[in-house]
Amino acid sequence: MHDTGPPQSPIAIGYRAPCDPDVVETVYEAAGGADGLLRLAGAWHGRVTSDEVVSHAFSHGFHPEHTQRLAAYWAEALGGPMTFSAEWGDETSVVRMHSGNGPHDEMDRRAIACFDQALADVGLADDERLRQVLHDYFAWATTTTMCRYHRSADDVPAGLAIPHWSWAGLDSAP
Repeated sequence: MHDTGPPQSPIAIGYRAPCDPDVVETVYEAAGGADGLLRLAGAWHGRVTSDEVVSHAFSHGFHPEHTQRLAAYWAEALGGPMTFSAEWGDETSVVRMHSGNGPHDEMDRRAIACFDQALADVGLADDERLRQVLHDYFAWATTTTMCRYHRSADDVPAGLAIPHWSWAGLDSAP
C-alpha cells in the first residue's frame, strides 16, 4: 500500500454540497446545469399544458423543441452557456413571442404556480435557497419582461439582451 498523503477535504476532491455558501457557483450550476434545467423545463411544460388556464397559451401549437429551447434560455439567464442567443435568438425574439396578448394576470399567476410545482417535481425545491432564487427569477420574468408589451409584439424594441439572474437577483436587464 502506498501513501497518498493527508486526507483531502470533500471540496478538494470535487464534492460540493448543493448551494454551499463557501463555493461560488452559478444558479445554473446549482440547478444541475443543462440536464437539470432540461428536466425542469419538461416538468413545467407538462404542468402548463395540462393547466386549464395556462394551456390556452399553447392552444395554437408550439415549437417541437420548446422544452429544449426553454431550458437553454433559462440556462443563459441563470449563468450558463449562451446557447440560446447563439442558436435561436435574443431577448427581443422571446419577448415578441409573449407579447400582444393583452393583460393575463391569472395566467401569469398560474404559470408561476406550475413552475413552483415543477421545482418540486424534479427535486429542486429541496434546497430552500435554490428554490427561492429560481422562484424569484421565474416570477420576475413572467410578470415583467414577458408581459411588458400587452398591445402589440411590434412594440418590442430590437436588440434586447437576455437578462441575467444570480443569487443576488437581477444582474442585468434588457
